Amino acid sequence: MINIDPQRARWIRFRMGVLCGLLGLGLFSVVSSAFNIQVKHGAEWRQIAERQRQRRLRVAPTRGSILDRNGEPLAVSVDVPSVAVNAHEMVRGIPEPKASMLLDANAAKLAAALSLPFPEVQQKLKSKRRFAWLKRRVSQEEAVALRALIDPRKPDAIKGLMIEGEGHRFYPGREALWGLVGYVGADGNGLDGLEKSYDEDLRGNPDQITALRDRKGTLLFGDGLEDERSLVGDDVHLSLDLGLQFQVQEDLEAALRAFEAKSGSAVVIDPNTGEIIAIASAPGFNPNDYGDSPIEARRHHAIADRVEPGSTMKIFTVAAALAEGKLNPTQALFCENGAWSIGGVTIHDTHPEGMLSPSQIIAKSSNICAAKIGISLGEAGLYSALKRFGFGEPTGLGLPGEASGVLRAKGRPWYEVEVASASFGQGISVTTVQLAMAMGAIANGGRLLEPLLVKRITNGAGGVVREDLPRVKREVVPASAARMVTEMMTGVVEEGGTGREAYIPGYRVAGKTATAQKADPATGKYDPDKFVSSFVGFVPAQKPRFVIAVVVDEPWVAHLGGQVAAPVFRRIAMRALARYGVAPSGDVAKQPINFPLEDPTPRVYADAAKSAPELTGPTGAVAAPAAKPAPAATLVAAADAPRVALPDVSGLSARDAIKTLASLGLQPVLEGSGTVLKQDPPAGGAVLKGSTVKLELRPAT
Repeated sequence: MINIDPQRARWIRFRMGVLCGLLGLGLFSVVSSAFNIQVKHGAEWRQIAERQRQRRLRVAPTRGSILDRNGEPLAVSVDVPSVAVNAHEMVRGIPEPKASMLLDANAAKLAAALSLPFPEVQQKLKSKRRFAWLKRRVSQEEAVALRALIDPRKPDAIKGLMIEGEGHRFYPGREALWGLVGYVGADGNGLDGLEKSYDEDLRGNPDQITALRDRKGTLLFGDGLEDERSLVGDDVHLSLDLGLQFQVQEDLEAALRAFEAKSGSAVVIDPNTGEIIAIASAPGFNPNDYGDSPIEARRHHAIADRVEPGSTMKIFTVAAALAEGKLNPTQALFCENGAWSIGGVTIHDTHPEGMLSPSQIIAKSSNICAAKIGISLGEAGLYSALKRFGFGEPTGLGLPGEASGVLRAKGRPWYEVEVASASFGQGISVTTVQLAMAMGAIANGGRLLEPLLVKRITNGAGGVVREDLPRVKREVVPASAARMVTEMMTGVVEEGGTGREAYIPGYRVAGKTATAQKADPATGKYDPDKFVSSFVGFVPAQKPRFVIAVVVDEPWVAHLGGQVAAPVFRRIAMRALARYGVAPSGDVAKQPINFPLEDPTPRVYADAAKSAPELTGPTGAVAAPAAKPAPAATLVAAADAPRVALPDVSGLSARDAIKTLASLGLQPVLEGSGTVLKQDPPAGGAVLKGSTVKLELRPAT
């Protein structure tokens, strides 16, 4: 600092020193902060940064479909637009009060376009939330109006609106499947029917995906989904036949209109496998618009309604008596000429009769003789027999709301008059599905099967996730008793029987009519003007393919089961026989009932309620009863059917064994799970095509 005053030079040096000190202090502060951020607390700051630039989005998979046995869709998901709004984005950068004025103006436009109340839309916009649904599942016209409001070419285009595709459930079957398939709520959860029972399978697995934000906030997707079920849920395949279901529903609704009935139900099953082929209920509602119907109208009458079965119960009473040796098929009983007093109560027959054989008792539907047969079994014997047939407990159909029916008050035995009335179907209640499954046990030779509605569940790639196979609950009566009862039931639809209207030319039909008075809850007595008319049976009698149960509640024009329900049975049976190509049998009067003969020695059966735990297999499958059943392969085989060589399937998995037997036209019935331990009949012999083969399985090691 030459030529500068020394005092001034010292001042300059002092200021430079102070400035350098301040710069050094600032540099130290920057380096220290950088050290703290990047080194000392680097992990925490990196997490904060990642949270700001990344977003975890929840991906909801498309709901799986419900399909019938032929792959026809019963419930599918379709994308429909839904509208959401980001109110914060709508007024970003706009000061008050212009922002409030803009929100009010946009609320008016959106309310008009979406047909929503203005205050509701205004409240959602005023909240200035970053996401809020305006309307879920808008119509096509509403979507067009919204797109016009957000057109960026317009100067007043609304910002912050999002139109997103959202899954909506559609039911092609409409009223024909209303109570069976169920319906789905606005949140995508199943609320009734199969949609509720298999909700977890149909929904799939919601997953999360990571997205990055650029400087404008736009999402950039990087990672994909790891679980394929995050894209689509599993499909549920039913045993139901949609084509036959439509026809059954049509016939049932026609009967309700013709007889001015309150409600009705009909069930069609395959007695050899327990498969539910059709299950109808009327009146119904359209599940596509389930919110338009009251809750009480969504009751599926086939599974939820408990009705007194009336005379159809005589079939099971007679079968039990034959099995226990309490009744001889040629024995004659005195029907008291139409009136019989017991326990202070007089039992009447519609048509007074004298001496009748068991076949005539069923054909003419004598209450008095049925009561005598029931009394011969005793209170414990009759109760145990009806319990074995599946009454008084849910069938295990797997649908919500299934009723168990009522046999008797818990812990209280029947009095003698109650035993008598229960023998012909009074004082007890059953469901239509229970009636069908119990009649299936008569049709297949004495084995009660579990109802099979869901056959398998597959994933989005078509792989089998889970598969249900036919299962035997227990043997309820010997095959010889089932054969004798079947022969007796054919008289119901022949000349002089109560079910003549169920007669089908070219086919032998076995069935039973019922006309039950309804009890009045107010008085506790039977109402003389209200009836339940029903018919349950199977066809062809000599080789049953279809068991059909029809129940009509409170018909007005006529009330006899033979007048109301039997014609419905006939129409449904004729449609089913034609649809599945079951040829007529020619001279049906001479067609034999081809069940196997057994040792005629009566068999004593334990109470079903007590013996049930002993019948349970290791994985929930129902094992065979202790008593040796009849050879399953000849259970329902016609004498003139072609024969096939029975292969050895021991050691094979259940699926491989089923494929092998099915390729030869044989019907496998499984007991247990895992691999095949033994088969009945044994391999090597020739059996009739269409016969059933019992496979005993053991868990795979």
